Amino acid sequence: MTDHPFPPSPAGATRPTGSAPADPIRAAGTPERDWQAWPGLRALPALDPLTELPPAPPGRPRRILIVAAHPDDEVLGLGGTIAVLAAAGVRLRLVSVTYGEASHPHSRAPVARDLAAVRTRELHQALGRLGADVQSVALGVPDGGVARNERIVTGELAELLTDCDLCVAPFSGDLHPDHEAAGRAALAAGRAREVPVWEYPVWAWHWAVPGDARLPWHRAVRVALPPAARDRKRTALECFRSQVRPLGDGPGDEAILPPAELAHFRRDFEVLWR
Repeated sequence: MTDHPFPPSPAGATRPTGSAPADPIRAAGTPERDWQAWPGLRALPALDPLTELPPAPPGRPRRILIVAAHPDDEVLGLGGTIAVLAAAGVRLRLVSVTYGEASHPHSRAPVARDLAAVRTRELHQALGRLGADVQSVALGVPDGGVARNERIVTGELAELLTDCDLCVAPFSGDLHPDHEAAGRAALAAGRAREVPVWEYPVWAWHWAVPGDARLPWHRAVRVALPPAARDRKRTALECFRSQVRPLGDGPGDEAILPPAELAHFRRDFEVLWR
């Protein structure tokens, strides 16, 4: 794919300064209105996931391995596409690298002591709302420790890719350590198995700005979501109560994905890096 020309960022959009914040994910993010005002987002080349998937060997259905660093990543970045693929009968295998148990490390709310089980239940509910009959695999890597276990994760993913035609994984430049490590592991496993890997961004919508040179726009494609898939995704996002609502009233209970963040994932399209 050739480089795609992008118009400049809209007036008023936040731009990166010479000194980046220590943690760009915790810093104030780019409002969704800035992304919507940027013509480059709608101008991305369109991709139809049903016609542009790699072919499967004769006699078996297509199979896709979907990788998520934490339960909810796959629904945030890929939920509408998952609904489209599931409705078309594509076989989906989902790998949760961690249980996401460390999302609220300073919370004293009772639910914080059981977040691994809570987030697993939320994921299964969300997949049901997507209409996806998914084979789920949990690697159980400690939340926050994917990079330390990257070689192990790479090997596990390589094994799970043996009968798959495509892997879709977190963006390896997402600036969240677990997302990046999971993305790198998927890319390495894909190279080992000669399986193509597509990437989906999550936190990039927060810390990047329209036209941001840190993002690989030359590889970006836009997947339009039919109304049914868009509605399924929006109801699936509501299942992640431990992330979209405060765990309680105390410090450290704050929602990880407040409405301003969720706005990035309520679009009528999704973006992938091919």
